[in-house]
Amino acid sequence: MSEENLFEGEEQPHLLLVDDDETFTRVMARAMSRRGLRVSTASSADEGLALAQTDLPDYAVLDLKMEGDSGLVLLPKLLELDAQMQVLILTGYSSITTAVEAIKRGAANYLCKPADADDVLAALLSDHADLATLVPDNPMSVDRLQWEHIQRVLAEHDGNISATARALGMHRRTLQRKLQKRPVHR
Repeated sequence: MSEENLFEGEEQPHLLLVDDDETFTRVMARAMSRRGLRVSTASSADEGLALAQTDLPDYAVLDLKMEGDSGLVLLPKLLELDAQMQVLILTGYSSITTAVEAIKRGAANYLCKPADADDVLAALLSDHADLATLVPDNPMSVDRLQWEHIQRVLAEHDGNISATARALGMHRRTLQRKLQKRPVHR
């Protein structure tokens, strides 16, 4: 696929993009607009639901992990508005468990980040999810997942080590030791 308008001659389909990563959202929205979709963006599940209630989308791309409710919580609420809506769960924290849960809750597909606009569009337009391909062959190691999680929680607490340690249920000195180590490769 390329940046060509795939929906030329048709009524412009509406895509709701819900992700708390502003840069990713802006880039993806621009790329999807170039491909012929009318795009609405939201940075939280609550904001996404409010947008969907006022302007029902044909498609939705939901980040799995966001501040507040996750994409898995928003998913059934969107499908209550329109059971025919094609919903894609997008995540940087892929696992077979969350992939299966997303499909059980009604997602049309599940895609691991990093993903470009062509990947997202192909997943949205596919007939059904292929459970065999939902999680990459080389998912992140447990150590890398732990590192990423610590970094995310640290960012949520504005770099406050004590607050992060409390949130993680970890002793402050243990957290400091983990932070002194270099990030683990995939």
